Amino acid sequence: MSRAPFASLNFGEHVQDNPLTVAQNRHLLSQYLPSEPVWLNQVHGVEVIDAAKSACLANADASFAIKKNVVCVTMTADCLPVLLCDTAGTVVAAVHAGWRGLCDGVIEATASKMPVDPSKLMAWLGPAIGPNAFEVGDEVHKQFIQKDAKAALAFRPHGDKWLGDLYLIAQQRLNSIGVTQIYGGGVKENFCTYTDEARFFSFRRDNITGRMASLIWLA
Repeated sequence: MSRAPFASLNFGEHVQDNPLTVAQNRHLLSQYLPSEPVWLNQVHGVEVIDAAKSACLANADASFAIKKNVVCVTMTADCLPVLLCDTAGTVVAAVHAGWRGLCDGVIEATASKMPVDPSKLMAWLGPAIGPNAFEVGDEVHKQFIQKDAKAALAFRPHGDKWLGDLYLIAQQRLNSIGVTQIYGGGVKENFCTYTDEARFFSFRRDNITGRMASLIWLA
């Protein structure tokens, strides 16, 4: 229902879109869901909540659920959405992995809250800014490498800046805690929010824009 610059299915209430229009968009989504998603106030941190025990708009960047029909959700427009579940289908999680959260360990923090061994987890990496568009300065490059030396493989020089691969960094972080079943991601899935204007919102491209939602729940 949203109009430019939020056209068409914006789920973000915090981006200057008309709140009534956002509510209509969320209502359109609700027909496909077993319950209202537990929307978060995402702050680019590493806080993780139990979606079944939290109210909407908690200050957090990830949620998990072990109860059926509780919908975990993350909103993005360049940041990386990561959806997690275990192979037995007993727990799910949705992670908002912006570069700050990804660097500080939001994926690891989420996995630590899930009551299963990380080796039993599967991950899906959704649409994010791609490795040919995510340009950062030295300070961001250094922060990642200080956290994990392997992150150097995810950056390449671009003039006096760097191009970073959020997908590769996420895969590295997942692998480091024992998660090897990883799906979705960059080149294979043709996901780049910045370059694919027809399909995706992009904050870096448009500044004022909408937010997409990635959702997961136990049926």
